[in-house]
Amino acid sequence: MKLEILQALNAERAARRAVAVVTDIASGEQRLVKAADAGKDLLADVLDKHLRMAKSGMEETAQGKVFVTVHVPSPQLVITGAVHISQVLAPIAKLLDYDVTIIDPRTAFASPERFPDVKVVAEWPDVALPPLNVDRYTAFVAVTHDPKIDDPALIHALERDCFYIGALGSRKTNAKRLARLKEAGLRDDQLSRIHAPIGLDIGAVSPAEIAVSIMAEITQRLRQKVDKAEAA
Repeated sequence: MKLEILQALNAERAARRAVAVVTDIASGEQRLVKAADAGKDLLADVLDKHLRMAKSGMEETAQGKVFVTVHVPSPQLVITGAVHISQVLAPIAKLLDYDVTIIDPRTAFASPERFPDVKVVAEWPDVALPPLNVDRYTAFVAVTHDPKIDDPALIHALERDCFYIGALGSRKTNAKRLARLKEAGLRDDQLSRIHAPIGLDIGAVSPAEIAVSIMAEITQRLRQKVDKAEAA
């Protein structure tokens, strides 16, 4: 690999931005494609597939056979609310290789005993969230049912490019939440990004089933191609 490609690759990885290196099998020539530029590339569809799936592989293209090596940041899951659902959701997410952080200022809930092997921050969102560098490879879940905790956390997430933002609650609860957030200055296009009621509609009832539905919706959002009109 040429030095300039390696330097650019390392810079993108350090900034938690996805990047692909395309190797022409016939000539051995390599080029680097940043995720932000992939949609304009001649191999846009190929690159989109590999970046979404976070998998490298060989492809036959109109330009010849290429090997696409992808470097995608590890996804992280930030949960506000050290509740029963979180006790199931956190280990499921860890099994799927997410870096998990749970935030809840209520120290009776946010304890290592209740969440072994998970990073727990017993602080209010305005203190706990900035150091986490929430970005487009972050899934954000609010499950406390307490507007004093969930609302500022959701505002923080909506001001960033999280690939998934979800909030627990009924449609009635969510309507009240959206009204509060709109009053706080958020735009309709931002509010439309909140998945609520949270999770895929699988008829989930128990905390464990709800956690499964949440993780399934997060996975769907991460891996499936999003229609541009839907994302707008």
